[in-house]
Amino acid sequence: MEAKAKPGNGKEQPKNGCNPVKKAGPVTMDHVLLALRETKDERELRIRGLFNFFDSANAGYLDYALIEAGLSSLQIPSEYKYARDLLNVCDANHDGRVDYQEFKRYMDDKELELYRIFQAIDIEHNGCILPEELWDALVKAGIEIDDEELARFVERVDKDNNGVITFEEWRDFLLLYPHEATMENIYHYLERICLVDIGEQTVIPGGISKHVHASRYLIAGGVAGATSRTFTAPLDRLKVILQVQTTEAHIMPAVRTIWKEGGLLGFFRGNGLNVLKVAPESAIRFYTYEMLKTVIVDAKGGEKSDIGTLGRLLAGGIAGAVAQTAIYPMDLVKTRIQIYKGDGKKIPSIGTLSKDILVKEGPRAFYRGLVPSLLGIVPYAGIDLAAYEKLKEMSKKYLLDSEPGPLVQLGCGTISGALGASCVYPLQVVRTRMQAQQYSRDAGNGMADVFRRTFQHEGIRGFYKGIFPNLLKVVPSASITYMVYETMKKRLDLE
Repeated sequence: MEAKAKPGNGKEQPKNGCNPVKKAGPVTMDHVLLALRETKDERELRIRGLFNFFDSANAGYLDYALIEAGLSSLQIPSEYKYARDLLNVCDANHDGRVDYQEFKRYMDDKELELYRIFQAIDIEHNGCILPEELWDALVKAGIEIDDEELARFVERVDKDNNGVITFEEWRDFLLLYPHEATMENIYHYLERICLVDIGEQTVIPGGISKHVHASRYLIAGGVAGATSRTFTAPLDRLKVILQVQTTEAHIMPAVRTIWKEGGLLGFFRGNGLNVLKVAPESAIRFYTYEMLKTVIVDAKGGEKSDIGTLGRLLAGGIAGAVAQTAIYPMDLVKTRIQIYKGDGKKIPSIGTLSKDILVKEGPRAFYRGLVPSLLGIVPYAGIDLAAYEKLKEMSKKYLLDSEPGPLVQLGCGTISGALGASCVYPLQVVRTRMQAQQYSRDAGNGMADVFRRTFQHEGIRGFYKGIFPNLLKVVPSASITYMVYETMKKRLDLE
């Protein structure tokens, strides 16, 4: 199945297997053949042999079951869904089957792609990748690994154990990886195949825990979150105003009330605290997640392994709960400021309002509504994650021939986030009403009482008051966050 090194042009093959290609010009299949010391016929036989290896049923085509069985034979874990991804990338006509011509077209494109990145890493142009060249390429991609992980990387790819990686070894390692061959993607692939321990996407972009500039990513995310919250602040205040109304709630009368009370600035009341929450919430969530990831890995046997989907969901949920609990008093004060009715009086400062709550209601008041808030975290994350993965899979199957780009992923994330938020929205309404109890005595005393009273007096619709402005926030919020985050990455030299 694997390509065998062939002597080229009657010249003696270098002892270390390196084969520098001196052919000038842009990368073509001729460069690939020279690097592999193959003729066109020999390459054709190799690709045909690999196709036949997957086509164990001699059907003349490959489907999902055959590709999955083939990858399992090669000890590539099926839980990473590379079988589905590989099928989608190869299946040009989207009929669910991959014939030989489609398979060969994928092989042509993939080997050219792999040779280009191989050349970029091989800065000495000696026809092989040295460990220090690989380390330099990872650092340039923003990924920092220690000597042990670097040795494990080289050992996994270097089949003849001579300390360097030839293009043949590079190709054999990545040939069936269906995603774009960037250094970051290759490292994530290595994480899954070699069980290298790096960060997860549940809380932060994958690999950021090992990233040289992890703090810069947190800054970029914080600025993006603050900007997004500021731009969508009017919708957030409108949502809160509608949530606490126990009578008929209509959008336009609420908009007029907000304008009458404070003009344009009235729509941004409470936004300062909302922005201040971003940095501590992100930092606490990030570091709690990293700590929990280590605990889960140790509980699974102490191996440096991927914690899996359930592990990511559990760690992400607990980290979110810890972060939410830590900053919850700020959230409650923000809600009180947003719904404050002073009858012409000046709106109290954050310090004054916080002191009044402490003196009149006690310290426990700062955590009123925390339970429904925490109850919504795991369901939201689960629905969001499941919907995101399904939408991404559908986009690859019906819209694209390759891994979705940033804009498609943004669209998938926007839809999945809106679906998750809608499913747990009743808990949001209950939380907001509990936070506002001092100003709305009819809201009830505890979570169960608020649920009962809301259903008794307002029906099911009462649990969805304010959902329209909440959904209106989703697209601009996601888009602004994405654009600002990408801009900040460039400003902070994270590209």
